[in-house]
Amino acid sequence: MNKNPLSQTDIKILAALQQDARITNQTLADELGMSASPCWRKVRKLEEDDVIQGYRAVLDRRKIGLGVMVFIRVSIDSHSEAEARKFEREVIELEDVVACYSIGGDADFLLQVVAGDLDTYADFSMSVIRRLPGIKEMQSMFVLKEIKPFVAFPIKK
Repeated sequence: MNKNPLSQTDIKILAALQQDARITNQTLADELGMSASPCWRKVRKLEEDDVIQGYRAVLDRRKIGLGVMVFIRVSIDSHSEAEARKFEREVIELEDVVACYSIGGDADFLLQVVAGDLDTYADFSMSVIRRLPGIKEMQSMFVLKEIKPFVAFPIKK
């Protein structure tokens, strides 16, 4: 069983902020049935503890010209820590790679990539991804339809 050190109030604060990060402290406090100062202190504590790591706007990728989303499974030649770190450092610098995960199974990394169109993706994958250090194999999986895009983490007590 996963131990969760968060209080019920913390959970309610996090759920509310994931729904609307622009909510005012007063409105948040009212929704939680507490006064503004203790609510503000609890939010600040969650920020200081890096439970809340930042606030962002959620964008519609298509409306900003990113019509293609692809997941790329990558296997690297060597499984040494140095080679993996080198690959990770290079991937972190690529703005078209919006997420990267080290994974178990028959691949080493899973990259989430966005591009304006298929031609742009093809160029990026062949001229940038293929040239990353230690790449042995890569497999592209194109997103045809987003059924449930990431919006928020489930928060449970």
